[in-house]
Amino acid sequence: MSPTEILELIKKEPFKSVKEDLVENLKKDLEKVKFVDLKFTDMPGLWQHFTVPISQLSESSITDGFGFDGSSIRGFKEIYESDMLLVPDLKSGFTDPFSNNTVSIIGNIKDPETDEFFSRDPRYIAQKAESYLKETRIADVAYYGPELEFFIFDSIRYDQKENFGYYYIDSAEGSWNTGSESANGTKANNLGYKPRYKEGYFPVPPSDSLQNIRNEIVSTMERSGISIECHHHEVATAGQCEIDMSYAPLVRMADQVMMYKYIIKNVALMHGKTATFMPKPLFNDNGSGMHTHMSLWKQGKNLFYDKEGYALASKTAMHFIGGLLEHAPALCGIIAPTTNSYKRLVPGFEAPVNLVYSKRNRSAAVRIPVYSRSDKAKRVEFRTPDPSCNIYLCFAAMLMAGIDGIKRKIDPGEPLDKDIYHLSEEEARKIPSVPASLPEALNALEQDHEFLLHGG
Repeated sequence: MSPTEILELIKKEPFKSVKEDLVENLKKDLEKVKFVDLKFTDMPGLWQHFTVPISQLSESSITDGFGFDGSSIRGFKEIYESDMLLVPDLKSGFTDPFSNNTVSIIGNIKDPETDEFFSRDPRYIAQKAESYLKETRIADVAYYGPELEFFIFDSIRYDQKENFGYYYIDSAEGSWNTGSESANGTKANNLGYKPRYKEGYFPVPPSDSLQNIRNEIVSTMERSGISIECHHHEVATAGQCEIDMSYAPLVRMADQVMMYKYIIKNVALMHGKTATFMPKPLFNDNGSGMHTHMSLWKQGKNLFYDKEGYALASKTAMHFIGGLLEHAPALCGIIAPTTNSYKRLVPGFEAPVNLVYSKRNRSAAVRIPVYSRSDKAKRVEFRTPDPSCNIYLCFAAMLMAGIDGIKRKIDPGEPLDKDIYHLSEEEARKIPSVPASLPEALNALEQDHEFLLHGG
């Protein structure tokens, strides 16, 4: 099937709602597009892919899907039931910046025998959460705006054998390199300009050595259809960064997070560097979180705004917060799903370990930003998630917790606007906190998961 034929096809039902970006990209590259890269997310939250010549894209293959071995994908199928189908979602298409003559399309997974969507497909789970929100008639859409932090390092070495174990991270920006004779093992002179621990937010270049790389990342993201609000160096030394996307509906934003990670890692690689979304790669400096802004809208109205409410937040927003806080220990098994996550969730590094809410306190698990008094800007910021999670499951689980809070009218209690780290011992003991380890979080999830099963 040629790009011209695809353009004609996507003007028809059921493809007429295909994102305009894909149409425009195909128009620009009619002669260049030769491959379609089909992407999907496995249970741990990593992108998997396979590529077909564009000649294999047809009305039937778009409708029926492309076969692959599900038993080789972690968490999917056993070897005796391995055949699965990937059905491309044309609305997700973008010109792949790292694969020549290629359009990338994200897909949903089907069982070829039942012709039903696969219950363990993370993207399908997120789509069901969106559908459930509409079924409750609470809202029409859930908007998400995650802030993913990450590090760009110059090198990473690690090994584990019978007689030793180690990891070694390096960055020319690392504060530990102030006394090195060379710049990160090269012949170049050491010129200083290394942000000290916890002082990376946010000096100008040359201390911020990654400005141009982030510019390139942002340009690549925008060409791929992702709207970006800003980018900057983050608090930690050694190349911690943040790039903020404009908010979008749940599934679309989850798709964009997968694109975001893909683009950052590949642009870093092109510069001879390595990017990581590990929550706590450096000892004794800030880790990487994924503060996630959420709001519910109905018929074009933001349900989280009330000009009379605390921090201009409505009762609906408060009940949503109540759901997040009540279910936070269980949520941690999904939104902070690695052993390393709990190296980040410790006091003293701006980590949101306290299960309270506040309008400005960044050590609280939930914050209600007060940058703007506009009704459109009012949202809830959940600060506990980190970018090691499966983004589809993370977003879906947080929505389900918030919906449960709204349905049950869960009261989040009084806000805590004091400096939590300077409370008396007696006051501090009264504040609940996140689990201290992954096993503790998984135990909490085992005890409290009924809210995740509502609506199928």
